[in-house]
Amino acid sequence: MNVMMKKLPNPASRRSSMGVPSALPGLLFLCLLVAGCSHRRVQAPVPPPPPTETERPTPPPIVEVPPQHHGKALYSEVGIASWYGAPYHNARTANGQIYNENAMTAAHRTLPMGTIVRVTNLATRQSAVVTITDRGPFVPNRMIDLSRAAAIKTGVYRTGVARVRMDVLRSPHPIAVGGRWCVQIGEFRHARTAIELRDRLQRKFSDSNVIEFKGATGYWVRIRPAGESHRAATDVADSLQTSEGKPYVVRLN
Repeated sequence: MNVMMKKLPNPASRRSSMGVPSALPGLLFLCLLVAGCSHRRVQAPVPPPPPTETERPTPPPIVEVPPQHHGKALYSEVGIASWYGAPYHNARTANGQIYNENAMTAAHRTLPMGTIVRVTNLATRQSAVVTITDRGPFVPNRMIDLSRAAAIKTGVYRTGVARVRMDVLRSPHPIAVGGRWCVQIGEFRHARTAIELRDRLQRKFSDSNVIEFKGATGYWVRIRPAGESHRAATDVADSLQTSEGKPYVVRLN
């Protein structure tokens, strides 16, 4: 008898055809697990802690600026102001420093070195606060010689000279008394003229120290009387002949 047997499927092929869909959930879980492990965790930025006292940066040095003085001045004077620049720029001033025409400084014959003054142009009302660092002006009937920067700020630069009021705001020494004084004569274009005058005045004022020196634009003769008092310097200046040159009573300190 022919028995027709029904062909059964291959167990191996059944295993392979049914294994794919049954393994999908496991593969998906594995992929998600790997992806989750490789993802870098994002953290919110944390600001650095404030610096300690030892880590704080050193503040810049405080530069003292001469204050504007609105009260009563120590001393006031009205006169003619001029200004000076080249060839005095970078030359040594009477206080031993180098003159800078761009600094707020001035020259005066009798105020102590380091005195702070306010100069006001009486025509324009422009003003500037300057420090006395030099001696001058050695021109008759002039009161103060401004630096180029101070002349620009006060409006003296364009006119060359101007009538101003000078208010002394602060001074390291008394203005009216004390100090060391001398008499300055000049200026001379040739050194020989200054040397001859020096020798002649040394014989005349034998108890004084008479020197000759070169300035920025010429030669000068200086008499330092014994004691270097203001009274002694004034007596020397009064005894000089006008033919010997214009004498100026000048404070040394």
